[in-house]
Amino acid sequence: MFSESFDVLPVGRLLEVSRTAGASDVGGILRKGKAGSLEEFAALLSPAAGADLENMAGLSQQITRRHFGKVVRLFAPLYLSNECVNICKYCGFSRNNEIPRTTVPPAKVGLEAGILAGQGFRSLLLVAGEHPRHVSKSYLKECLGECIAHVPSLLLEIAPMETQDYLPLARAGCEGIVVYQETYHQPTYKDLHPHGPKKHFHWRLDSAERAYAAGFRRLGIGALFGLYNWQYEAICLAAHALHLGRFCCNSQLSISFPRMRPASGEFEPAKENILPDRQLVQLVCALRMLLPHAAFVLSTREPASFRDGLIPLGITNISAGSCTEPGGYSSYDRESWKQGRDQPGEQFKIADERSPSEMARLLRQLGLEPVWKDFDTSLVTAFPPNMPATGTCH
Repeated sequence: MFSESFDVLPVGRLLEVSRTAGASDVGGILRKGKAGSLEEFAALLSPAAGADLENMAGLSQQITRRHFGKVVRLFAPLYLSNECVNICKYCGFSRNNEIPRTTVPPAKVGLEAGILAGQGFRSLLLVAGEHPRHVSKSYLKECLGECIAHVPSLLLEIAPMETQDYLPLARAGCEGIVVYQETYHQPTYKDLHPHGPKKHFHWRLDSAERAYAAGFRRLGIGALFGLYNWQYEAICLAAHALHLGRFCCNSQLSISFPRMRPASGEFEPAKENILPDRQLVQLVCALRMLLPHAAFVLSTREPASFRDGLIPLGITNISAGSCTEPGGYSSYDRESWKQGRDQPGEQFKIADERSPSEMARLLRQLGLEPVWKDFDTSLVTAFPPNMPATGTCH
């Protein structure tokens, strides 16, 4: 499990590399065209690498085209519930925030999936706050059944579970999970999660591997940038991805780069932890040079102009037309939303409000190909009998 490797990860030494790597160190890595280790990745986070960002961006784009072609996969988040038992100081769903709470009935979840399917989506991320009574395993299984009638590709972003609890969800047609560690810095994690089951750092850290053992074929991880030093988070995220690539090699790994957005609770990240635009570009390019096969996800948290510039450099999956309030696709007036009015039960405010059709058109203008579905369910099989679901991949 990654939690065992994480506790001996030499983060301090790698951070020193990210601070002190010089132009010659960076130049040698760029001439190779890839980062072959965590040490070389850390060097690509350095100020010296930032000064050569144009070359990094060119290499990142080349690597992405080599492994993914020009396709960009579109998906939509579908929020099921904002009920939550956790206190997370930065999250709009935190149980101490006074927001309207709701859990969408499965039939209405199916209605919303139908609305999104009508917009073109064939891939949905079902998102829910962590509340075992409102968001039970049976509720999730029923929601999956409603959605799969409209959309063939379904992922879950829910409370971490044991492997045996993930099994019926995988069998119900869900193909993957997304679990953000939020922050890999344990003292910060402890401070930001004072109450609720989410406070268990190592339990969350191993979620992806437990899901893999249950048969999920897509695993998504990420850090919420703005909670702690961005280089620290980047190094730990990269180490996590390399570990999953070794021990969960029959899955498709995706990595997200969410940055803090305004939300209920008025949490303000410390200025020294904010990840600026230029450094986010640097991070994406550095990770692409380390992880050529990983899918990179960019959400509507980011403003339109920034997304337009970053997508061609290494992004393979994007959301569009997103709503972060449960039941929002069928009950919210998008025109009012575009005028800046709040969604009272939302998790956070999105920044890119363009519709799915507008995003598809933009991708074509960038010379890219929007893809709504990238596989057929007839191609999905369980692990072969002679292949363990866990263990080192060779």
